Amino acid sequence: MTYVVTDNCIKCKYMDCVEVCPVDCFYEGEQMLVIHPDECIDCGVCEPECPAEAIKADTEPGLDSWLALNAAMALVLPQITERKEPPADREQWLGVENKLELVYGSKDPERV
Repeated sequence: MTYVVTDNCIKCKYMDCVEVCPVDCFYEGEQMLVIHPDECIDCGVCEPECPAEAIKADTEPGLDSWLALNAAMALVLPQITERKEPPADREQWLGVENKLELVYGSKDPERV
């Protein structure tokens, strides 16, 4: 098992999760964070820290494509080990549905 970041993170990027991760397995993209699944130790401390509820255990149904996106993006994005300021407009995006399609024009994480 590992944890994955889902579309609730898009445009929110609160980064509270980064502060509590004991193994620094988060990577930062322009619009969202991702978790490197091979580095995640499945401790789960990040999940409750996310105000956007964007972090899920990969055992939840329907997360296969999010796991693939996290794995692929973690290989090309820079690692983030300290919390930064989240985007100024994050509150506007909190709770917005279908952010993947709105921001990236795709409903499929693997096509981002």
